[in-house]
Amino acid sequence: MAKKNKSGGFKTSIGGQALMEGILMRGPEKQSIVCRLADGTLKTKVEDVKPVPKTPFVRGISIFISSLFNGMNALSYSASLQPEESQDEPSKFDMWLEKKIGVEAAEKVVIAIAVILGIALAVGLFVLLPAFLFELLPEGINLVVRCILEGLIRIVIFLVYLWLAARMKEIKRVFSYHGAEHKTIFCYEKGLELTVENVREQSRFHPRCGTSFLVVIMIISIFVVSFMTWVLSLIPGIAALPKILAALVRIVGKLILLPIIVGVTYELNRWVGRHDENPVARAVAWPGKQIQHLTTREPDDGMIECAIEAVKLVIPEVKGLDEW
Repeated sequence: MAKKNKSGGFKTSIGGQALMEGILMRGPEKQSIVCRLADGTLKTKVEDVKPVPKTPFVRGISIFISSLFNGMNALSYSASLQPEESQDEPSKFDMWLEKKIGVEAAEKVVIAIAVILGIALAVGLFVLLPAFLFELLPEGINLVVRCILEGLIRIVIFLVYLWLAARMKEIKRVFSYHGAEHKTIFCYEKGLELTVENVREQSRFHPRCGTSFLVVIMIISIFVVSFMTWVLSLIPGIAALPKILAALVRIVGKLILLPIIVGVTYELNRWVGRHDENPVARAVAWPGKQIQHLTTREPDDGMIECAIEAVKLVIPEVKGLDEW
């Protein structure tokens, strides 16, 4: 049986992602994609999911990587359901790839390339660019202070990125579906009937949001990277390297530490999700909830209907199996 919290509900591991005119929901056994077609009907797709590793820290890394691929796959699928006039013409590379290995295999290759490019963009934007700006800071500033400033620069870049994205018309609708996802999860956790009226009354700011996860990663990375940089500065061989080589050593160190930071952050996120009535947990969740003012918007009834259907399709038959 699921353990109830003080409010009488429970905390579910079911979570999702907003898509193009739709929502991806993932439960312990199944994953659903529900999209609104141009004619107003709902298109649903349900798949079995692989069990999540139970080993602490390892499970966080595994879930993060699988979420990237599953999310990109679902996003590509939702985009393919949009009216043809809103879709881009296939490139010559796409057509060549489909001819050589088939449509299905080509889609998998394109998604893999998109994930790799997405990771490369994220590394360039949130690792390499802040590292470059770090090197421009005056050397007279304390090393640890410079690391903290680098982390703050990374957060500012992230906020500007989200702010610019939130101003795009298509992304505004995606963020509204994101709000519908959060509201529906809250409604389900409170044990209320999944109706548009009940869902509409819920908050769109959820403590176990993926956006919050990314924010906490950045905050934790400030402390971890600061400690790593301080340790490297104590090693004579590295301290004597030319400035460019020393910078490369620090960047490589950050990339190596990234999976560790993801694993630690996931475990922290699990604790926060289970103890959101705890003052410390609330403090940890607070920055992520503030970011959700950018990444979520109030949904319309059609979006809520979409989210409700997506959740219903992944609720396990065994009650409490999806407990967080």
